[in-house]
Amino acid sequence: MAGGPVTVRMFGLLHLFRTEQGLPSTVEVEIPENGTTGRDLAEELGLPCEKIEGVFVNCTVYGIDHPIMPGDRVAYVPYGTPGPHRVFLGLYNAGIEGRKATD
Repeated sequence: MAGGPVTVRMFGLLHLFRTEQGLPSTVEVEIPENGTTGRDLAEELGLPCEKIEGVFVNCTVYGIDHPIMPGDRVAYVPYGTPGPHRVFLGLYNAGIEGRKATD
């Protein structure tokens, strides 16, 4: 069976990374029916995974290896989000989770 689209946005330095390459910072991407991970999708988009602190999936932040399914709304956030916002948004914990996965 066919997969489906996900809408992906990139923020901060990831937005700049894409636009400097002449690429849009918001895209719609087809993914398999059984989904993918935030890391695999980032690699497909050519994003530097080591710069990603968190992945918002349907308005909730997760680590980079969180599953993504067709129809999800995804946003990549880089390291460097100001102090209190990191904790409030859950980026601090997502970043820890992402670093554990690569150790």
